Amino acid sequence: MSRFSTPRLMAQGMLRTLTKPRHPAPSAPQWARLFSQSPIVRADNPSSPASQSDAMMTLTRNFMENVADPSKANSSSGDLTQDFNLDPLEEDTELEPYHFHIYSHKHNTHVTLTKPNRDALISLSCGNLGFKHAGRKHYDSAYQLGAYVIDKMNQKGLTKKIHKLEVILRGFGSGREAVVKVLMGNEGKGLRDKIVKVSDSTRIKFGGTRSKKPRRLG
Repeated sequence: MSRFSTPRLMAQGMLRTLTKPRHPAPSAPQWARLFSQSPIVRADNPSSPASQSDAMMTLTRNFMENVADPSKANSSSGDLTQDFNLDPLEEDTELEPYHFHIYSHKHNTHVTLTKPNRDALISLSCGNLGFKHAGRKHYDSAYQLGAYVIDKMNQKGLTKKIHKLEVILRGFGSGREAVVKVLMGNEGKGLRDKIVKVSDSTRIKFGGTRSKKPRRLG
């Protein structure tokens, strides 16, 4: 054997040793890899590798027990909620306020008090107070109507029962401002603090029938 072949054989043996196929290490499950990355250590010696491995094993054991017995997981999740102060929200028993409707047009004024479910409690107009024909359209008759309705509410005890009141205006007659003056005056001081909303539901003409032909003079 020549002196050149000996180093060649030794080099082949070294390469064979270095390139020897090794069996791949069994890959850990995905959940184990996730837990191994979690920075959970013991408080007695956080830098110790043994404490980190113990914490990982404890966490893995708990996870496997929960998978085997789901009832434990439910119980543990219920215990977590005890740390928080989850007070039930106070339910508002009166979601919808009472409604005070004021419907005023050029011939009459109507005042209606309704429950939150829209059932009428008091419904009066100027004609119910004794005003006849053209006397029902004036400011004074509407003012007396508003004062009479509020007096009726006080007699029936509705003023104390009502906690929220919505004033709904409709129409642009003279009685509109008159009834509002009653609510803003001494007669309405028991209801004024309970008004939470004022809305206008006046109907606006949109489309409809064709208007009459305009009159042409000359």
